[in-house]
Amino acid sequence: MFFKFIISFIAGIGAGLGTGFAGMSAAAVISPMLVAFLDLPAYEAVGIALASDVLASAVSSYIYGKNKNLDVKNGLVMMVVILIFTLVGSYAASFLSNSAMGGFSVFMTLLLGIKFIVKPVMTTKEQLQEKSPKKRFLQSVVCGIVIGLICGFVGAGGGMMMLLILTGVLGYELKTAVGTSVFIMTFTALTGAMSHFAIGGMPDIWVMLFCVLSTLLWARIAAKFANKAEPKTLNRITGVVLTVLGTAIIIVNKIK
Repeated sequence: MFFKFIISFIAGIGAGLGTGFAGMSAAAVISPMLVAFLDLPAYEAVGIALASDVLASAVSSYIYGKNKNLDVKNGLVMMVVILIFTLVGSYAASFLSNSAMGGFSVFMTLLLGIKFIVKPVMTTKEQLQEKSPKKRFLQSVVCGIVIGLICGFVGAGGGMMMLLILTGVLGYELKTAVGTSVFIMTFTALTGAMSHFAIGGMPDIWVMLFCVLSTLLWARIAAKFANKAEPKTLNRITGVVLTVLGTAIIIVNKIK
């Protein structure tokens, strides 16, 4: 039991910091940790990770929203489109072999981390407001389609894809991008967790409880700090967190 607690707590630290700082999905950290060190079935591990994502993303989005770093309107549009096209992508993936794409989320985490360190996102909210509402709506739909298809086809990478597209394509400044990303993930993770438990049954309750509480605690700490940090500082911290997590996940996968 103590070993379960230690592994779950450590996994929750990584997942919580990734969620609070960068809008990263907890599944990218928790799943490989539970599979490698606790020998949990992959499907059960993903279900636990998604359940951990729900509260962590919800509390993070609340903190970002409270600090006016959340675009609810376009976030809702993107969320609906992502959910629909994740199903389409999943259906398409059933006809193709995607084993070679399994490391997509991990390498994207690592590359994004390096990108934020080397080239920070310094866009301002004022620059974002210059875009017309119609253009932002259409971009949200198109980007939602792309993210949904990739999530459905690859099976991971949603948080990283959202952060990349929100900052690189839609022109969001980093705090609003992360706030909007965790807002969307609250609902996508809830949908995913419910479907996992409905299909595979309830997971190990203690492991799930430890992971949920640890991820929630560290996501709250990270989100509070992120909303007070200067943009350049936040870019650097986000970059370091993503780079370290990406490297750690690669090592854990090698162990597995």
